Amino acid sequence: MAQGVGQAPARLVGWSVTKAGTEVRAAGGVVWRRRDSEVEVLLVHRPRYDDWSLPKGKAEPGETDDETAQREVTEETGYVVKLGPYLGEVRYADRFGRSKVVRYWAMDPVEDLGLVAGDEVDERRWASIADARALLSYPRDAGILDTFEALELP
Repeated sequence: MAQGVGQAPARLVGWSVTKAGTEVRAAGGVVWRRRDSEVEVLLVHRPRYDDWSLPKGKAEPGETDDETAQREVTEETGYVVKLGPYLGEVRYADRFGRSKVVRYWAMDPVEDLGLVAGDEVDERRWASIADARALLSYPRDAGILDTFEALELP
């Protein structure tokens, strides 16, 4: 992870070009709540890939990383969210072989607009951190969850 917990990167805008081509920027979050005394996090199911992941998505041209995170998480989960601490980034090659960077924040749900199931996301699920870790399809998501779990939550 290039950035430490709570240290958001510079407000990057647009796409950055690398020697190998275009680097895809994306952002998302760990949406969390307390249910009784247990912390739960929100995961999404993507039918196209039949996977469970943290909500995230690609930046639109001219959009900052934090704006991308809030917009994408709301679109994928149906929750309006408030940004909390920055959790870091992951880098990997996307399905087209392009370099992709995804930056994550802890997020508080502010309002539930309801999930509109579709081709991108067809289910959302609250889970304990242990259950979420077992359900996540990608180790890179579990790494972000580990960083989230180390936070001192209110």
